[in-house]
Amino acid sequence: MRAPRHPRLGLRNRVTLSFALGAFALSSALGAITYFAARSSILHDEQSAIESAAFANAASLRTSISQGYGTEISTIASIDQGSQSQSALYVSGQGWIFVHPTLHSPSALPRSLRTMAIDGTAAVQIIRFDRSTRIAVGVPIRAAGATYFEVFPLRPTARTLQIILAALVAAGIVTTVAGTILGRWAAGRALRPLRDVSQAALSIASGRLDTRLETADVRDLALLASSFNRMVDRLQQRIERDARFTSDVSHELRSPLTTLAASLSVLEARREDLPERSQKALGLLAAEIRRFQRMVGDLLEISRLDAGSADFETSVVEVGELVRNAVATTGGDVAVDVPPATAGRFLAVDKRRFERIMANLLDNARRYAGGATRVTVVEHEGSVRVLVDDEGPGIPASERARVFERFARGSAAAGSRGAGDGTGLGLALVAEHVKLHRGRVWVEGRHEGGARFVVELPLLDEGGDDADATGLESNPRAGRARTTRPRTTGAGRL
Repeated sequence: MRAPRHPRLGLRNRVTLSFALGAFALSSALGAITYFAARSSILHDEQSAIESAAFANAASLRTSISQGYGTEISTIASIDQGSQSQSALYVSGQGWIFVHPTLHSPSALPRSLRTMAIDGTAAVQIIRFDRSTRIAVGVPIRAAGATYFEVFPLRPTARTLQIILAALVAAGIVTTVAGTILGRWAAGRALRPLRDVSQAALSIASGRLDTRLETADVRDLALLASSFNRMVDRLQQRIERDARFTSDVSHELRSPLTTLAASLSVLEARREDLPERSQKALGLLAAEIRRFQRMVGDLLEISRLDAGSADFETSVVEVGELVRNAVATTGGDVAVDVPPATAGRFLAVDKRRFERIMANLLDNARRYAGGATRVTVVEHEGSVRVLVDDEGPGIPASERARVFERFARGSAAAGSRGAGDGTGLGLALVAEHVKLHRGRVWVEGRHEGGARFVVELPLLDEGGDDADATGLESNPRAGRARTTRPRTTGAGRL
């Protein structure tokens, strides 16, 4: 058993996503490079300025010591006055002198910085002190046998780096959004020819075989467009040739069938004079000839529909009257249920073709399901649905679309008694006639068992007005069409 495949993104979405990811990656890379380059440069300048300030303070302290002021705290504090730095002094033989209470222990300074500075080498190091990043500088004062330490804050520098980082993140977001929009637009432009091909294929699938692709605006797809057009030309020729063949064969069969039917009538008139075995043979011959006549008539009807030469004369009729008359014309005793609210609504239909639809559905139920049990009319979202129910074996879900194909037979029908009497064209004609009326037909299962055939036709607006009542605008195969309006009596009925 194959694992279910996850739905994949469409081609346009994939191109858009590629643009978005590319813009995000590019903006992230450029932002990271810019940020770290700016950070390195700013920190380098800041470190140089801090070193200069620390060396200047150390020189000032050395001068004070050489003038006899000693290494008192007041002397060191006078150097820090007006700055945000924190100082400490290590004097050989005396130990540490701290000025600020926060810098009160040598452990606040890294061991490597202390060791290097006390050994006589100036040192600079970035440290984490008092929950913030700072720069510590150690400067030896050899004349006094001391080492001066000073810790400088980086608050202005950190604020500047935060602003730069926020600006780069905002620029990255804008760049990603712009890349997504650009990718969407570029994908639409690039895939427009493929969309035209898809729409043309859908038009051809719906029966518009005159659809062709224009090659002037799709230079890069000229070969595809020309090949597509050649394929459609050959398909149209093949369909027209098959339709002509079916029509010609049907017409050619009518003459010998007429002769056979006339001869059959003569034989049936003398049926009582024939032996019993000959009477049985005559009965079988009569059944086959009549079945052959029905099949030829159905083939002629389908060929006229395929050629677009079928007459299509619509009339505006009430739903209730139309359905009841159509069922009564078939001669069957089937209950018809039409709600009063729906019975007074109007349809624009070819009554002869609608009667043929109902006759074929009821005949199909009689042949393969023991007959229809009920015909129900319901209104649904601006349309009317005619439901033909039976209590037969039903139709499997896998065969429900195929039963409307020409010469198609379901598995249940193939094994039923009387299946050989059908031509395999009845439901195909139903589908064709419903399509002429701009409607739909399908079959579904019933909870009680059996099958339900559903014919859905569009209702007219109140008053029987519909600009597309003839169906010619939406169905080019309708052929010659005429529309007639009902004549009303004083009661407003047909």
